[in-house]
Amino acid sequence: MSPVLTGFRAALGPLVLLAAVARAPYQCGASEVDPDRRIYEDPSEALYDLAERFKARGDRGAHADTLRFLVERYPSSRFAEMARRDLEALGDAGAPGR
Repeated sequence: MSPVLTGFRAALGPLVLLAAVARAPYQCGASEVDPDRRIYEDPSEALYDLAERFKARGDRGAHADTLRFLVERYPSSRFAEMARRDLEALGDAGAPGR
């Protein structure tokens, strides 16, 4: 092979890599994703769903314990606010954050 072709091939690899990285989508953990477009379940959402299952089975203690854990572990989530309201409706004096 000619030296020009070899040099061109050596320079082409890093350029292709740079172009691929430049076009890759940037992801930031701090950005908010529309809840309807998420492809994963938020942990606070899973806990709230679990609490609702306990409620449906009539297990008041597990229901309240799960809601309290949700509020303690994820205090700023939208499900924590719902859990606080549910705890207040249960008459739970241990509803954190109030």
